[in-house]
Amino acid sequence: MISFLVALAVLIGGYFVYGALCSRIFGVDPKRPVPAETRRDGVDFIPLPTWKVFLIQFLNIAGLGPIFGAIMGVMFGPAAFLWIVIGTIFGGAVHDYMSGMMSLRSGGDSLPEIVGRELGPSIKQTMRVVSVILLILVGAVFVINPADLLAGMTPDYLDRTFWIGAIFLYYILATLLPIDKLIGNFYPLFGLALLFMAAGLLFVLFFGGHTIPDGFAEGIYNRRADPEATPIFPMMFVSIACGAISGFHATQSPMMARCLKNEKLARPIFYGAMVAEGIVALIWAAAAITFVGGYDQLAQYMAEHGGKPATLVNDISITWLGSIGGILALLGVIAAPITTGDTALRSARLIAADFLKFDQKPMLKRLAVSLPIFALCFGVMMIDFNVLWRYFAWVNQTLAVFTLWAITVYLARHGKFYMISLVPALFMTMVSVSYILFAPSPEGFGLGLPVALTSAAIVACVILGMFIRYMKLLRSGRLVHEVGY
Repeated sequence: MISFLVALAVLIGGYFVYGALCSRIFGVDPKRPVPAETRRDGVDFIPLPTWKVFLIQFLNIAGLGPIFGAIMGVMFGPAAFLWIVIGTIFGGAVHDYMSGMMSLRSGGDSLPEIVGRELGPSIKQTMRVVSVILLILVGAVFVINPADLLAGMTPDYLDRTFWIGAIFLYYILATLLPIDKLIGNFYPLFGLALLFMAAGLLFVLFFGGHTIPDGFAEGIYNRRADPEATPIFPMMFVSIACGAISGFHATQSPMMARCLKNEKLARPIFYGAMVAEGIVALIWAAAAITFVGGYDQLAQYMAEHGGKPATLVNDISITWLGSIGGILALLGVIAAPITTGDTALRSARLIAADFLKFDQKPMLKRLAVSLPIFALCFGVMMIDFNVLWRYFAWVNQTLAVFTLWAITVYLARHGKFYMISLVPALFMTMVSVSYILFAPSPEGFGLGLPVALTSAAIVACVILGMFIRYMKLLRSGRLVHEVGY
């Protein structure tokens, strides 16, 4: 319990200390006009109440990530708790906050545009493609899973096909309607429900007479049954993404950057929402091993239930929180992924619209941009779910790599303390490259771990060398970055 309390305190303290440092480094200007004012269109650029923006951002980036990801990640052992805390404070929250601020400063531009300004036209084109692919993958993945669950809970005539169609219809409406309609009204309720659920579990952990078997006293070694096939590095750092750092988040930040009323609100919205997600992940990781009794018991439970964390979520919620917990569990495993999938497709529309320079105020232009996205998403849903999820995990973390390097270049060329993003950029480069090289075929190249790690280190060093050369040219005056905010 002491380890858990320390981790929780460090996460909360990280918001006030490191979050304030990030804000100071970037240089917030409360008097600077924000996109919600300068580009207000009644569709995407709309000033919303701060509490609503926070809850929408929280639900956008959370979904099932800090629940399912934390449960799967804690199977690696105590290292998962360390990664959730350290990754959130020094990686994920920095990533989310800085990308959100860069979007604010660029008039609410989407992620590929702000990354492209820093890393060049070729990277911009790559980011446009990678971002849209990632978002379509998210949309597809988060249709199939809740549709299957709903089909199992309803009469036979309301089958999987019916629920896929119903969810997809909702996606279309959420993508096309002004953000203050469906999303602005429903998301805060779902966000509050997820936070209430986490608070209930925290109460049970504290006052339910439980002992959290975190295993720190026995050492930080891999608790999985197949440690050689699933080493902590890099596998755990991809398993726990949304509870620590996730490239998907930076695709969502511009959506809320278009709704903020003031730059000073960026820290509670972007950094704060990520810390809140880290806390939720920490609670679910602790709840998982506490409920079953330890790491070995968790591995046995997951094996008996087909490796699906949804069953454990349902059991924990109903056992510890009663009938209310059952409702919240239903919300968690069905509504949460749906409310992530719809904003993923909405973000895909915004990225495509920015690239095509299409004004999104007229409905016909929104339809013109969205129809190809809907068609691609529907086609991707025909692919096996497990294959989709594996590729989503790697693409997600690779997107974070690009974003962190863009943040580093931005801070460097503005004369700001760029080490705050350089270190996580190097670390995530190692994670992303080593993962795709080590992961078994057809997901990855299936190379040995030493080869994968060595290759990843070489790639990270090469990129670092390019950045150092860029800095030298910039400081010498022989290079002038053409675009600034």
